[in-house]
Amino acid sequence: MTDQLGQKQTAAMLALMVIAREVPNPELREIVGFPLDGVDRTKLNKLDLVVSERSTVLRGRPYVHELTERGWAWCEEELSVEEAPSPRTSLGSALYVLLNGLGRHLRREKLRLADLFMPDVELTTEEIETRIRIAYRKLSDAPRDWVGLVDLRPMLGEVSTVDVDAVLKELSRSGQVRLVPESNRKTLTAAAHAAAVRIGGEDNHLLSIEEP
Repeated sequence: MTDQLGQKQTAAMLALMVIAREVPNPELREIVGFPLDGVDRTKLNKLDLVVSERSTVLRGRPYVHELTERGWAWCEEELSVEEAPSPRTSLGSALYVLLNGLGRHLRREKLRLADLFMPDVELTTEEIETRIRIAYRKLSDAPRDWVGLVDLRPMLGEVSTVDVDAVLKELSRSGQVRLVPESNRKTLTAAAHAAAVRIGGEDNHLLSIEEP
């Protein structure tokens, strides 16, 4: 390894490697369970492994992170590491067995990480809205039916939760959709809680669209 990193820093690096694009902190939290902030972000920035900038479009202006060329090189070198860094855990050891096997495959096939991990095609706001409306029509029996976001989200494909939430909130503000909480919270599963969109300090679990 060129640079010894802590476990959280390594986890952030590997997540950014797989996603292969700019990732805002809210999305990174969903993926690895924590945002890249404080000393962890500062160290990766100072080592020129990750570039971090404040978002100019997302509410709250969270940090948005992306691997640098040096960061990609660090990840490629990490695939040659045979033992997990300390403190070792069974899951961490298994992860490095997997990474090492991936590294051998790439070297055998003369491939680079960029050949394996490529960013998803970014969708426009209009494209995400279209996917939401199509999914709603498939799930509902008639206009104005209530549909659970937990059922709708999986039908949208590879779209980040942050982007979907932004579109839903804008549609709600413009009156094109209605978003409400589930009245009987006891019926909500963990997946339903996770799928909710938060507006005005309240989690909303159900969606209704009045289609023409």
